[in-house]
Amino acid sequence: MPGSNVVIVESPAKAKTINKYLGDDYTVIASFGHVRDLPARDGSVRPDEDFAMEWELGDRSKRHIDEIAKAVKSADRVYLATDPDREGEAIAWHLSELLREKHLTDNRDVQRITFNEITKSAVQAAIANPRDVSRELVDAYLARRALDYLVGFTLSPVLWRKLPGSKSAGRVQSVALRLICERESEIEVFKPQEYWSIAVGFTTPAGAGFTASLTQLDGKRLDKFGLPNREAAEAAVAKILPQSFAVSSVERKQSRRNPSPPFTTSTLQQEASRKLGFGATRTMRTAQKLYEGVDIGGETVGLITYMRTDGVSLSQEAIDGARSLIGSQYGERYVPAQPRVYKTAAKNAQEAHEAIRPTDLQRRPDSVAGYLESDELRLYELIWKRTLASQMESAVLDQVAVDIANPSKDVVLRATGSIVVFDGFLKVYQEDRDDAAEDDQQERRLPAMDQGDALARGDIAQDQHFTQPPPRYSEASLVKKLEELGIGRPSTYASILQVLQDRNYVRLDKRRFIPEDRGRLVTAFLENFFHRYVEYNFTAELENQLDEISDGKIDWKTVLRDFWTAFDVAVNGTKDLTITQVLTTLDNELGAHFFPAATADGHDPRVCPVCREGRLGLKLGKMGAFIGCSRYPECRYTRPLAVANDENGEAQEGPRELGNDPETGLPVTVRRGPYGAYIQLGPAPTVAAPPEEPAVEEPAADGKKPKAKKKKKDEAPKPKRVSLPKGMAAADVDLDTALKLLALPRTIGNHPETGEEISAGIGRFGPYLKHGSVYKSLTPDDDVLTIGINRAVDLLAGAAKKASAPAKTLGDHPKTGKPITMGSGRFGPYVKHASVYASIPKGTEPDSVTLEQALELIDAKVAKDAAKKGKAPKDAEPAKAEGAEAEKPAKAKAAAKKPAAKKATKAKAAKDAPAEAAAPKKKTAKAS
Repeated sequence: MPGSNVVIVESPAKAKTINKYLGDDYTVIASFGHVRDLPARDGSVRPDEDFAMEWELGDRSKRHIDEIAKAVKSADRVYLATDPDREGEAIAWHLSELLREKHLTDNRDVQRITFNEITKSAVQAAIANPRDVSRELVDAYLARRALDYLVGFTLSPVLWRKLPGSKSAGRVQSVALRLICERESEIEVFKPQEYWSIAVGFTTPAGAGFTASLTQLDGKRLDKFGLPNREAAEAAVAKILPQSFAVSSVERKQSRRNPSPPFTTSTLQQEASRKLGFGATRTMRTAQKLYEGVDIGGETVGLITYMRTDGVSLSQEAIDGARSLIGSQYGERYVPAQPRVYKTAAKNAQEAHEAIRPTDLQRRPDSVAGYLESDELRLYELIWKRTLASQMESAVLDQVAVDIANPSKDVVLRATGSIVVFDGFLKVYQEDRDDAAEDDQQERRLPAMDQGDALARGDIAQDQHFTQPPPRYSEASLVKKLEELGIGRPSTYASILQVLQDRNYVRLDKRRFIPEDRGRLVTAFLENFFHRYVEYNFTAELENQLDEISDGKIDWKTVLRDFWTAFDVAVNGTKDLTITQVLTTLDNELGAHFFPAATADGHDPRVCPVCREGRLGLKLGKMGAFIGCSRYPECRYTRPLAVANDENGEAQEGPRELGNDPETGLPVTVRRGPYGAYIQLGPAPTVAAPPEEPAVEEPAADGKKPKAKKKKKDEAPKPKRVSLPKGMAAADVDLDTALKLLALPRTIGNHPETGEEISAGIGRFGPYLKHGSVYKSLTPDDDVLTIGINRAVDLLAGAAKKASAPAKTLGDHPKTGKPITMGSGRFGPYVKHASVYASIPKGTEPDSVTLEQALELIDAKVAKDAAKKGKAPKDAEPAKAEGAEAEKPAKAKAAAKKPAAKKATKAKAAKDAPAEAAAPKKKTAKAS
């Protein structure tokens, strides 16, 4: 019997945790995320009807809404306790609207409650302070949702018609893609510049050694390119060699380094990427588990506060708890005189939530380690340390700069370093930054020196350097850039980056984004024909307007009208755009990328390699863009839309030779096969040629023809091959890496508990670990060539824990009486009945699956398998679902033979037909 109070949350895990905090008078029920959305079809947002919006229930939402309605009917009060952000407010609004449509709000209080952490005190405080659903936040959600729909469902069809093979465009997604493509263009046109540096070793009178760099020569200060080539560097060394040197000046100054603020959504994603190697999606998924609750010794508690926030402030309770813990664990000198108060620097910060912090700092990472998965523990430890450090005393450093000169002071060198006088917050945490190498240089220790000290010169090192192109965006740096530009919001970054990869617009290689050619085409198209809508300032200003809606400063429909008026004109302007015009524009825009400049021998990459007369250019077909010859249909040369260059920049069609294996002397090559790139040791196998004059068989004594002997083919042994791990680009593989891959599997070490060997290799399903009979796939962030014993043990521990988890029985099948169980396998969670396995859909919590849902999934799987085999989609009998072979009726066998006879008749008719009738249809050119 439901309680008189119903609390509606988003997820079953959250419902389970909160249910333990409230009494029997409360029923906590889950909505399973968003309950309704705009249908994925035209007309869901109607600008001509003042932006009327049509909503529909999700595929699996009807059952959840029915359960919620049933609980509400028996209740006096309803609390909408969805997440404390815009999306949570939107779900609360949808729920209240659905309950109103069912006339369930007439005699009941329906109110909104929010809590920033799932703890007993926070939940009870929220129940005591309910409010109404925020109209301003709902309006901001409606405006954002309508904008995304109008851009996606108006612009994407234009892409499909004018640029076949493209999949979609989005308001923020397209701008993020533009950033990645522009960075790649910068890298391609980058010209490295040579420069040299001189480092000299010195020894103090006390015998301590250190190194100094040349900064002044002939009385002139050297900038980065002061020594542009080897000749200049050797001339500088020649001037240094005969000189004696002494300390000309010593500068000392003390500096303070302050801790970073506690985490926001954006900074958590960035730091988890740098320190832990987590992608944005992995970070947010793990943080969600920590927020919703973990079983700690029989008590389910939320370990961190809400993880979608732009705020950097901490509650007074959290500050007091941090200062108390710092004093007791590290000493009073690590506690600053005044609490540190942080303010959000980013403009248009989301609703004023707290920063991401542990719900209780007394729960040290080591005290909860036994209850958490590896990812959960690592992320919790990162959040715990960052929060604690944010309230600690500053670090104090003594920075020293020593100038060393010859007597005439026309040659001056400088050595810099620093000494940590007081470590302060560095005792707990140090943020990873892009200038880490520079920091290491600054923080090296220098020996004691005084002005006038004579120094003994040691070795002189002259090093050649080249300027480097700007680095490709990592997930961390792209998130940081989007935030700096004010584009999108941190809570959406993970999904945006995932969509770009799912659409094959970009790929992640060594944790860096590389645009695919399809992504570059889409970006070039949008920049040329919809430039305004991929401008950074325009997208950022639109975000500002959405924030003003949530603040109640502007009407949401005014924003939509202003946007749609101009956008509709831009879309209509492309209706008469021909494919030829699009191709000409894109060919001009991207020609330098797909067809690099002529080589040293004068070869023009635009000349068709087959007919030697046509000009290669971009073409569009049903399957997307490709490169083809201008003399089509006379010349049918095509190749995929991709750039494959060797070290000299020349187009490479075949295998790329890396060198010879030092042990066998066999060649090592990178090749491309139907399943991707791979490494091969040795040449391709060849079949021996047949003898010039085949032997004549003598007839047998009885005159019968002798039985032909089956000859065994003289084949060379197959060469050794190994696939490239996912994320490793073929162009980046060198001989050393190739030999390491060919040597797999490799031994990592022995397991500290069992003593058995742990090895790493690449198999049919990618890189893996092996420990005895246990196999564990490596994650995309792990490198099969470098993974160490500690990480391997962590991964295997997770695999063993997962393998030992018993299958959960949901109930018995109503027809067969056999059990239906739920488990987890290589491809995710599933339900099983006899020999039928049915995957649980993504987005569905496995623990929430009921027997009825499992039966639906199993029936759907049986029907799908039957359809694949060509059987009628009838309700399968239970025995067939278990894999029992059914007898094939004679009629079915006869029917199976009929098509063959028909085919033979057709073939005969074709043979007897005149040549005109048998002529094949004209084919159109397409990508090979």
